[in-house]
Amino acid sequence: MRRGLTALITTVAVVIVLALAAAVWALSALLSAPGPAPLEKQPGPAGADYGPAEGAPALPAVPVVDGATADDGTSGEDASVGGEGQAARAIAGEPHTPGSPAAEFAVSAEWAQEMSTRTGIGARALAAYAGAAEWAKSAYPTCGIGWNTIAGIGWVESHHGTLGEAAVDADGIARPKIIGVPLDGEGATARIPDTDGGALDGDAEYDRAVGPLQFIPQTWERYKVDARGTGFADPHSIDDAAFSTARYLCSGDRDLTQDDDWMAAVFAYNASQEYADSVFTAAQYYADV
Repeated sequence: MRRGLTALITTVAVVIVLALAAAVWALSALLSAPGPAPLEKQPGPAGADYGPAEGAPALPAVPVVDGATADDGTSGEDASVGGEGQAARAIAGEPHTPGSPAAEFAVSAEWAQEMSTRTGIGARALAAYAGAAEWAKSAYPTCGIGWNTIAGIGWVESHHGTLGEAAVDADGIARPKIIGVPLDGEGATARIPDTDGGALDGDAEYDRAVGPLQFIPQTWERYKVDARGTGFADPHSIDDAAFSTARYLCSGDRDLTQDDDWMAAVFAYNASQEYADSVFTAAQYYADV
């Protein structure tokens, strides 16, 4: 009887030791497991081999800003965004003021069209994203931002300026205007009382996100870039918005080739894990194709 009890105790002890060993091994494996795959650093637009696009999966559907709509209304500031002269230069192949950041860092139309075919991003928006990333290499040498990260945000925020009935015209302006819901604290929105008298969003009570990259007025005022050299930074311009996004993401001496800094930059844009995951999915997809 005693021998049998001893054997039972020994067996139980062995089982406990094995269970503890398995638990330690599992915890060790968990702690040493790699994090999310780092975002590919996108090569420059010239002379890069991006590989064939055949068989690439469709980009997964990702959420856009709830309630953002295209607004047919216009404001008194529209005339300062270039007017007919700017649109005529765009159609003629000169969409930017000579010497402006967008002109200095413009990518070739051939590259934009080729990558548009591969990614499904409109060529006009794609050129703005790539130009902004090239500009950021000069303005923020340690940032390392790729155009695919800006494109990831553009997809999530407004499907590259095509939310609702909107489209990015030849001069780079998203028309009709893309205006978000009032940030009144209802539902999942933050409560942000009006900061600009409704100058950008047409709402004098609460702020709203505006444009293809969905800037709120106070953020736009701080990070806006007049990429086109018109003397007026317009959040509805895909060029001004893309360059401003690059400036915003690269602020704070971030290095976006590092996972933590990349995530911090996207969280600064929208402090939501679901949002960051959606941007990552889109950005990685664009890098892959």
